[in-house]
Amino acid sequence: MASLYPSPPPLSITANNGASGASLSFGSFLFKIPKSKASKVAKPSQYYVSRVSCKATKDDNDTVEPTNDLGMFDRRDMLIGLGAGLYGTTATLTNESLSLAAPILAPDLSKCHEVAPVEGDPINCCPPFSSNIIDFKFPLNPKVKVRKAAHLVDETYIKNYKEAVRRMKALPADDPRNFTQQANIHCAYCDGAYPQPGFSDIEHVVQVHNSWLFFPFHRWYLYFYERILASLIVDLDPDFTIPFWNWDNPKGMTIPSFYAELDSPLYDTLRDPNSQPPKLVNLNGSSDGEIHVDKTITPEEQVLSNLRVMYTQLVSGSKTPSLFFGDAFRAGDKENPGAGSVENSPHGPVHVWTGRPWGGDSNGEDMGNLYSAARDPIFYSHHANVDRLWPIWKSLGRNRRDIDDSDWLESEFTFYDENKNLVRVKVKDSLDTKKLGYVYQDVDVPWLHAKPSSSPQGRVPKGSNKKPSHQGTKFPLALDSIVTTVVKRPKKRRSKEEKEQEEEVLVIEGIQFEEHFGIKFDVYINDEDVGLGGPIKTEFAGSFVHVPHKHKHGKEKKIKTRQKFGITDLLEDLGAEDDESVLVTLVPMFKRGRVTIEGIKIEFDRDAGNLKVLVL
Repeated sequence: MASLYPSPPPLSITANNGASGASLSFGSFLFKIPKSKASKVAKPSQYYVSRVSCKATKDDNDTVEPTNDLGMFDRRDMLIGLGAGLYGTTATLTNESLSLAAPILAPDLSKCHEVAPVEGDPINCCPPFSSNIIDFKFPLNPKVKVRKAAHLVDETYIKNYKEAVRRMKALPADDPRNFTQQANIHCAYCDGAYPQPGFSDIEHVVQVHNSWLFFPFHRWYLYFYERILASLIVDLDPDFTIPFWNWDNPKGMTIPSFYAELDSPLYDTLRDPNSQPPKLVNLNGSSDGEIHVDKTITPEEQVLSNLRVMYTQLVSGSKTPSLFFGDAFRAGDKENPGAGSVENSPHGPVHVWTGRPWGGDSNGEDMGNLYSAARDPIFYSHHANVDRLWPIWKSLGRNRRDIDDSDWLESEFTFYDENKNLVRVKVKDSLDTKKLGYVYQDVDVPWLHAKPSSSPQGRVPKGSNKKPSHQGTKFPLALDSIVTTVVKRPKKRRSKEEKEQEEEVLVIEGIQFEEHFGIKFDVYINDEDVGLGGPIKTEFAGSFVHVPHKHKHGKEKKIKTRQKFGITDLLEDLGAEDDESVLVTLVPMFKRGRVTIEGIKIEFDRDAGNLKVLVL
């Protein structure tokens, strides 16, 4: 419960038979009850506000009964209503004016439970229990070490790295530093093993994917994993750091050779045999699909495709924190609000490309399924490269900064350190890697200059984006085949200043599917060639990618999320800035009957600085 005042202030209620319903106010805050609910409001003298629950749901608000404790309001209604009218009004509030903080709190390990797989016995990802939690403190005067590219390390480093992992695997099974225990951390945090503090249902769990928690969680995860490994071989290499798999550089686009040696502790038997060196990684790879997969691509074309993916996801398509990090995930929210650009791709495709193909007795393990991904030692090098992209993205210019929302900064996780202490950490302490004691080796970043050349086919001829066949697309729809639809733009002919202040964003809403399926579809703008060709094409806006989760809680669990694509630069490249609408094409890369979509729209993402802009 969150207390708004030390003592309950009186709440005045005025009935209103107009469109806005009833108004409720106290102090400087105003709540408006929609007309549909206004008739259920009792006399003003019956109401006082003493507590507001951040766990309230909209269903809880359907009936407002006479009481001395108004009790349960939907948290979003609450925040939107503060200082502004509800329903149809935009409220602009400073961080300081928001009295209801709702960061995701560190999970209670005693509440951890098994996760049920799609088939077979339940999986216990829970760590050893400890009630003694210490808060993280930065090391005093830390020596800043360098994480190196895996394809550039020498034989001495490889020998020491193998020994560190061998020693970690040899620790007692119940030691929280043991390799399996470390792998289980990812399983527990991504497969719903932890209820959000204050909740016990399966709809309110701690989830570190598909939201703004993705980057900070994995940075902390690698931090403690690395410290444990370093402590185990301090006698061999006092400056040990984990390597990063440099898959965004042509020289590092294969699995590093020392991960592929059969007798190595870094080897994993559950990898795709077709993805072994010298095969180049596919940063736009399909999930388990059968539709329009081009298997004749040359190595040169694969490198170009990979570089174009990187340019789209980090340069042109993620100009704001919301696009890069993902959507907000606060206490009381249901999981999967929406992933950021990098989490979607290249992060997801590398997971699926590395793990076993689905089918038979394979569920994509290890890397291709999130519950098992961290069982493969290459997981940590993969995520080290993902972590490396965070500071690179911030260096690319205006608006590319860390999120300043207190609910993000104060979100928490717990990890065991090299001394077996259970440590509580906050997102705000993860923002500067030098304070954590590491930086990344300086290597070439060739994708910074991999912008697709403008395509004469990218502009839809005048009038063609008004074809009846496209206008007839009805939502919701099942994404069983290629879909094309016209989407109206809120504004055309924007000035340079307007483009710098607001990114034009394509939003695909209500993407729904079963959690244990691998899902991928590509998105194109104004493409006359029915959406084929992949990232090499100028019209390519990006992809939606879901790496499977294996569990289900007694029934097949459905995910409902959305995905956003920054398209300001893309529209310029296509010469479509003056068009009133765009033609959007979705190309599925999965088997039929798996995905439904509720709608597609275009909106603007404004860099609001220290302001929270809340729109219902």
